[in-house]
Amino acid sequence: MSVAVIVVAAGSGERLGAGMPKAFARLASWSVLDHALVRVPPDADLVVVAPASHLEQARVTVALHQEIRPSPSAIVVAGGGTRQQSVAAGLAALGDEVDVVLVHDAARALAPIEVFERVVEAVRTTGEGVIPVLPVTDTVKRVHDGVVVATVDRADLVAVQTPQGFPRAALEAAYAAATVDHTDDAALFAAAGHSVATVPGDPRGFKITTPDDLHRAAQLLGPEWAVAHGRGGVGYDVHAYDPEVRLRLGGLDWPGEPGLSGHSDGDAVIHAIVDALLSAAGLGDIGSQFGTDRPEFAGAASAVFLERALSLVAESGWQVANVAVQIVGAHPKIGPRRQELEEHLSALVGAPVAVGATTSDRLGFTGDRGLGAIATVLLAAAP
Repeated sequence: MSVAVIVVAAGSGERLGAGMPKAFARLASWSVLDHALVRVPPDADLVVVAPASHLEQARVTVALHQEIRPSPSAIVVAGGGTRQQSVAAGLAALGDEVDVVLVHDAARALAPIEVFERVVEAVRTTGEGVIPVLPVTDTVKRVHDGVVVATVDRADLVAVQTPQGFPRAALEAAYAAATVDHTDDAALFAAAGHSVATVPGDPRGFKITTPDDLHRAAQLLGPEWAVAHGRGGVGYDVHAYDPEVRLRLGGLDWPGEPGLSGHSDGDAVIHAIVDALLSAAGLGDIGSQFGTDRPEFAGAASAVFLERALSLVAESGWQVANVAVQIVGAHPKIGPRRQELEEHLSALVGAPVAVGATTSDRLGFTGDRGLGAIATVLLAAAP
């Protein structure tokens, strides 16, 4: 039997509050949809159902997926006004050879491939619908007008996940006969008179709905994911104090503080970040890209270097996962403006930037003559 997976990514994601459909929200430098697609069995055809407003973005995501872990076929179609209409659009796009259909929510982005495999095997064995489930462990109460009216026996209750699997012909017939909206495909399938079996689900298959869910997903991915999919780099820069120029540090002005001498604006923090970005991506260092032999960079704002470095990193197939910067110098005092500095740098980089600061106890160059900055960068492979 040929298998196809319909990935439903057409939800608005209002409760996530990301300002975009939740399938396109960022999760550990990838989109939620990217994470969902890499867990689809590679031998299954793929249909992604996306909002009409994000069709092009979905096509780019699927095209990148096909380069990394290609499915036999992969297409993107526009979703409808309801989830049921979106799944129907996905069904209409299936190739003639498909016999088994899995319907999966992109929001369950971390559902492991083993769940897909269990569902497919059970559909082939039973010839009926199959859903992955988890036992309900919390006590369940029935409530009316804010008052508990009964305790529900949880012995026969399960929490339902996706992917949900079905024989294609039976699912298409059930969709054609449906006259009301159902909460999931299994309910629609059962309403048409078919049986639905269960297989064990997985806790990682939870649905990303709120910001807390997105944070939980990032924690589950953990540092192992970043290490497996990323590269690190270190950058260092130092400049002497120059009281005749204004201080530009981390892309911010620091009135009343002595500036830093340099070929450009002397922003040691951004220079260190640029050096780390180039190092991590294997693109040399700041001197080879923006050296003092380049007159066009004389007096330039260091944000220009950062923008160019980020572009080079992206062209090389990498995305910034996070940045950490340690500033070493007697002044300025970083603490009072640390949050402002972190927020500004994070906006420039497009990823979280953490800033630390220390002195060298008046020892050496950074004791009183100048300021140094050390940056570390983690890049993640672009999906």
